[in-house]
Amino acid sequence: MDPIVLFVFVILLAVAFDFVNGWTDAPNAIATVVSTRVLSPLQAVVLAAILNLVGALSGTAVAKTIGSDIISVQFITLPTVAAALIAVIMWSLLATRYGLPTSESHGLVAGLIGAGLAVAGPNVLVWNGINKVLFALVSAPIAGIAVGFVAMAILMWVVRRASPTTVRHLFGRLQILSAAFMAFSHGSNDAQKTMGVITLAVVLQFQLKEFTVPLWVILLSGTTMGISTLFGGWRIIKTLGVRITKLETIHGFAAETSAAMIIESASRFGFPLSTTHVIGSAIMGVGATRRLSAVRWGIAGEVVAAWVLTWPACIAIGWVLSLVLNAVF
Repeated sequence: MDPIVLFVFVILLAVAFDFVNGWTDAPNAIATVVSTRVLSPLQAVVLAAILNLVGALSGTAVAKTIGSDIISVQFITLPTVAAALIAVIMWSLLATRYGLPTSESHGLVAGLIGAGLAVAGPNVLVWNGINKVLFALVSAPIAGIAVGFVAMAILMWVVRRASPTTVRHLFGRLQILSAAFMAFSHGSNDAQKTMGVITLAVVLQFQLKEFTVPLWVILLSGTTMGISTLFGGWRIIKTLGVRITKLETIHGFAAETSAAMIIESASRFGFPLSTTHVIGSAIMGVGATRRLSAVRWGIAGEVVAAWVLTWPACIAIGWVLSLVLNAVF
């Protein structure tokens, strides 16, 4: 295959990954605001699409981690990158088919690791970035539960003398802001992963010495994320917003604000994390303030199982595809 054609093919795969990411992760930003009936699904998806785009334009720290600090550029080729992208797309679509939240972030990292190992062995791994991802993998769910629980406890104390009607009305309005904040933070972290992969392809194709994210890559990734969000996965909205725990407007506000704060902080320091991990955990933390039985832990267990399976599945798929594609191209 002509090198330019292969390069364009990898870019298209990255755009497809970005589209799948926005399509499956839209519920991360809007599940709670839909389940509490503050906004209709259409209103919520449009809000998320716009704020995802704005968030994507806010920085490149996560993009640099994904593109230069997971696997070493000197050991890989464009088919290696293509294998990683196909692996995460395949896995994401499979998980979505069963209505389970999955992490495109961890799927992408795992796919890159598997694809890189297939062509260069352990020397291809850059542990600085991988350690960032592993740290976020462990700490993000813990932080989500803890911050969600504390935030909800504080809000319950603040509104302890207010009538339920007043609380519902007030936080119905505030939840629009928290959903917007959540969508912005999602764009600031997740869209940057596509930026990182496309820039990695650019570096490989043109043999650049510096990893700098071009403006056209930022605009392409952010626009794709925004458009794809309009196609949101409604089955995942049901899992996150209804099946884990019953939410009122104050609970939705606490969960969204807690999750967005964690995600935005991680984005500024270049930590790729799973927005699904964070919002799901925050919802669990918020629900647990009422009583532990308020959280449907069986459903939460299904979600955790999907998270755990993402790593070995995408490493394995990426490894196999990398061997095949590098042999063919």
